[in-house]
Amino acid sequence: MARNELRPIVKLRSTAGTGYTYVTRKNRRNDPDRMVQRKYDPTLGRHTEFREER
Repeated sequence: MARNELRPIVKLRSTAGTGYTYVTRKNRRNDPDRMVQRKYDPTLGRHTEFREER
């Protein structure tokens, strides 16, 4: 049970408005705020910021 509480599954949605998402896990103890990562958006063909969606 501790696995789901400490490392929840989060969706990362593209800030470019394409609607593309990545699914990942994050450590809630190390990153209590919303996660932001630069990842590849295949619909744009370039790297953009992806923000955690709740």
